[in-house]
Amino acid sequence: MRTRPLKVALLGCGVVGSEVARIMTTHADDLTARIGAPVELAGVAVRRPSKVREGIDPALITTDATALVKRGDIDVVVEVIGGIEPARALITTAFEHGASVVSANKALLAQDGAALHAAAEQHGRDLYYEAAVAGAIPLIRPLRESLAGDKVNRVLGIVNGTTNFILDKMDSTGAGYQEALDEATALGYAEADPTADVEGFDAAAKAAILAGIAFHTRVRLDDVYREGMTEVTAADFASAKEMGCTIKLLAICERAADGGSVTARVHPAMIPLSHPLASVRGAYNAVFVESDASGQLMFYGPGAGGSPTASAVLGDLVAVCRNRLSGATGPGESAYAALPVSGMGDVVTRYHISLDVADKPGVLAQVATVFAEHGVSIDTVRQQGKDGEASLVVVTHRASDAALGGTVEALRKLDTVRGVASIMRVEGE
Repeated sequence: MRTRPLKVALLGCGVVGSEVARIMTTHADDLTARIGAPVELAGVAVRRPSKVREGIDPALITTDATALVKRGDIDVVVEVIGGIEPARALITTAFEHGASVVSANKALLAQDGAALHAAAEQHGRDLYYEAAVAGAIPLIRPLRESLAGDKVNRVLGIVNGTTNFILDKMDSTGAGYQEALDEATALGYAEADPTADVEGFDAAAKAAILAGIAFHTRVRLDDVYREGMTEVTAADFASAKEMGCTIKLLAICERAADGGSVTARVHPAMIPLSHPLASVRGAYNAVFVESDASGQLMFYGPGAGGSPTASAVLGDLVAVCRNRLSGATGPGESAYAALPVSGMGDVVTRYHISLDVADKPGVLAQVATVFAEHGVSIDTVRQQGKDGEASLVVVTHRASDAALGGTVEALRKLDTVRGVASIMRVEGE
């Protein structure tokens, strides 16, 4: 066993970074045994040096992150500061000065993953980022290593704990969106500004990373269709229950039926209670993978938080350190397929549409005609009326998003249609 320690620079010492430092200290002997050499925390870059950080030698604290990654004796840089800059510049600088990188930065990887992989390859270094997608859940390594000999066709998942907590609370208690969000905030599941979570930005970044790995194709954040969940109502949940469904904010990455393109999207969707993802409660995450040879696989666990995310970071750290000792590098970017990324208009799925209509004869026939004219087949219809007004709920067979959009536009022009109360996709068949 090598006695000279591998030196680690930690960029960021917040909720995740402090847990990484703690585990490196408390599990030092185990990490040494697993790696084949000791690992040493050589420096910690922070923005507020005056803050007390229990268990970390104050002499390791610095505000000069650039100088830390340029030292030349650093073997691995762990980046948990998030955001685009200065994280991007620090990571590329680390490669240039001989360090491999472990990151949890989903936004940066979704936006500039290809460039970062290229920089890592140019300098013969590793770029690992298991913690960027689903916290403690092993997902990236199974996709790019365990399933490397298989053909993945679909990745369907709950990849944001905040939104799952809110939707689960609405489902189980009948609470409205704002009430459920307030509880999530009080419990610490939601940030003071929850926009990144509830509008789907967080999940969209993760979907881009997953799609790229699953389909060996470069998928950037801009390629991902994104729709938030702030408009989901208690009435939507009532409709879902009547269909034997619940509602989840899903990240969906799919290979087209002909194999010639891929799509990536994030949006609320009804999902049958019989589907494994329907039973994922609270702030937990789960990802359902469908492939040719393996069939259906599900990965489940805590998707956020200091300890779970730090667990994934440390797993990557062990792998990268082992590579360092052997003089090898692990898997890099696999984008050989270079499949085109289709837009949302090409996506085919089922739809649940709730309409406010006049309660009089012939309305259903008019609505059905509009659906037929746009090539959208109706599966079921439910109508309830009172005092001259009615609600009409239509569930379609599978149709393209473009065809459904044209249908809804035409429905709005009918004098008998007062408004479109809600439109929701139905997934997980």
